[in-house]
This record gives sequence, structure tokens and C-alpha cells, in this order.
Amino acid sequence: MALGTATDPYELRFDTGRSSLDLIATTHPVERLGSLDALRAWITGSGLVPPGTPLTHADPTWLTGFRELRAETARLVRTRPVPPTPAYDLALARVNEFALAAPPAPRAVPGADGALVRELTGPPPCAALLGALARDAVELLTDPVARASLRQCAGDNCPIVYVDTSRGRRRRWCSSEICGNRERVARHRRRAALAR
Repeated sequence: MALGTATDPYELRFDTGRSSLDLIATTHPVERLGSLDALRAWITGSGLVPPGTPLTHADPTWLTGFRELRAETARLVRTRPVPPTPAYDLALARVNEFALAAPPAPRAVPGADGALVRELTGPPPCAALLGALARDAVELLTDPVARASLRQCAGDNCPIVYVDTSRGRRRRWCSSEICGNRERVARHRRRAALAR
């Protein structure tokens, strides 16, 4: 793989605090799920499946399913209409429908060193993976404490939503290394320009 492609691990982000929010983050700053290889890397990186789980059976319909769940979950996370709108109601119905599928079944097996490791009982179907993500979204949206901890990144033009678990709930950025660093560099440049 070429460096800088969306399937490089450093390009895929898993720092929002929830797998369903990590899925939403795959739209920023560009589409991160642009190919089956990228989707496979994201599924493994998100922890939905243990490392080394073969996902060769994934087909283009998987991209459609993940993108649909991503869009519906984003609509629910980013809006809290009172009373609910038809678009919100439809998104909620779709996420609940995705959540009906049982997540992939894990099992414990001895690893190379004899310690128990997690593996799946078989190749995970797309519906099972989407079900696990949708269940995470349902748990997030119905947990008042987690819902109250949702924050929009304060970074310039960053749409990422994350769970703020910091002490004092003062986290400002989705990532201190990315958006936080950009903000610090911009602040430094403004001070340097004023000092001239």
C-alpha cells in the first residue's frame, strides 16, 4: 500500500471513545471508507474483529451498509430535535433495525504462547458487524451520562464528535495531536504576526 492512503493505520482514527463515533469520523477530512481494503482495515482497527480475522468475503454491499449506518448514526448524534422530525425518526428506525442483528460470536482459544486469545467462531457477516456498531450507537444515545459527555471538536472546520472523559470535562479537541496541534500552531503564528 502506498503511504498516505486511507488504509494506512495512522490515517484511520479510533480516538472518539466509541466505535459508532469512530465510524462517523471516517468522513473527515475526506472519505476514509473509499474501498473494501480501507473498510477491512477500519473493521479490524476498530476492534470489531480480532486482529488477523479474515475479511476476504466482504463485498461492495458492505461499503453501502457501513456508509448508511454511519449517516443515520451521525444524524442522531448531531441533532436532538424536539419534537422529532421525520428525518430523525427515520434515522432512529434504521439504527434500531441494524441493531437487531446479533453481533459476531467470539470464542476463547489458546494463542501461540498458550494464553487465551479472542477469535470469532467464523467469518463475520456484514449484518453482524453493523449490528455491533448499531448497538453501540443505541447504548450511547440512551445513556444520559455518555450523551451528556458528547462534544463537538473545537478545531477549525472539524466535525468530529467524541465522548469527553477528561478530568473536569474540559477536552476541546477530538485529538490533541491533530486539531489541538493545529490550534496551537495557528495561535503561535498569530502571536508572531502581531509581534512583527
